[in-house]
Amino acid sequence: MLRFPLIKPEPDFYDLLKVIAGKKEPSRVLFFEILIDDEVKKIIVEKYFGEKNCPPNFLTYKSSQNLKNTLIDLGSEDNKEISRKYYKQLINFYYRMGHSIVPYWEYIIYFQQLFNNKMILGKDTAGLSRGNRTWAQEGNGLIRSWEDFENFPWDKAEKIMMPRFVEQLGFISKNLPDGMKILVFSSTYEQVMEWLLGYEGLFYGVYDQPDLVEAVFEKVGELVYKYYTIVIPMDSVGAIIQTDDLGFKTSTMLSIKNLRKWVFPWFRKFSFIAHKYNKPIWYHSCGNKDSIMEDIIEDIRFDALHGFEDSCCPVTEYKKKYGDRVALLGGVDMDKLARLEEEDLRKYIRKILNICMPGGRYVLGSGNSICNYIPVDNYFIMLDEGLKWGR
Repeated sequence: MLRFPLIKPEPDFYDLLKVIAGKKEPSRVLFFEILIDDEVKKIIVEKYFGEKNCPPNFLTYKSSQNLKNTLIDLGSEDNKEISRKYYKQLINFYYRMGHSIVPYWEYIIYFQQLFNNKMILGKDTAGLSRGNRTWAQEGNGLIRSWEDFENFPWDKAEKIMMPRFVEQLGFISKNLPDGMKILVFSSTYEQVMEWLLGYEGLFYGVYDQPDLVEAVFEKVGELVYKYYTIVIPMDSVGAIIQTDDLGFKTSTMLSIKNLRKWVFPWFRKFSFIAHKYNKPIWYHSCGNKDSIMEDIIEDIRFDALHGFEDSCCPVTEYKKKYGDRVALLGGVDMDKLARLEEEDLRKYIRKILNICMPGGRYVLGSGNSICNYIPVDNYFIMLDEGLKWGR
């Protein structure tokens, strides 16, 4: 059964774009993941590639008890070498696992390090546990007042964009196999909600301090826009993906009115700059998106949508409703991918493919990401069903 890692991969990013744009009926199932946890990568690399895993060097903690972490010395040659080894292996990993893109997350990771004292530590109970897992606090964030806003290290947030990331993207570009491109990530709404204002700080602030809420969204939006203006023109960057979880099971977390006031204007700017350079912009959001689909498709003009769960937004239903207007990425429900036995999982994935593949505008993958609680065998089953479909 095991046909991965592929011996002779055939990545073709431009073929992927044609399928996503609905310009061609796909001749084969294509694959997409925004993230594969390093614990999963480690198992596959060491067991099936026969290599020693090279972990990322994104975070270094002085103490796992109080999370007083510090940014690593970005300029040191040792850390540059660690980073190069990691990205060489990551490129080969996505290549051999049948992908046409390499995801680049590091800007978000470093940006979140500015918020390290708002992270809390919890035991990681996943099958491939990393020991401890960090979580965002649900209360107030780092900014509770205008004084906090003025004292926040916005200049530091802007400085981390350069030159580290341009150098890294240049290195990745030089090592990309033919047919592959880089997918660049950023986030706006989630940075405000999870770290800067906090869940309660944001939701109370809508009524108590709307001017402060607006100012924070403006600052973060400006930072993300500047980042995109740097990376989008790069030839090796094939697409960008905006990753902001706006919803939960039954609704969006902010009202549509406030999303249109504070969030969607920035999304439109991101979309405009991507399309200016003839690059697609994709969008990830967990939760129920029904009420904002017209904004997503017609106003913002995202080219593809990612983030599906059967309890509120099954990808098969979205294909029926919107599949002729926007591409759908992934959609294999995380709970089912984690817990179904092989026979049932295969039937479930075949059902998704049978509904979503006709007409194009669909790429197979998980509903969110290949987290460290997803059994590696189930990940392989999903890929195998993709290879078998239609043949």
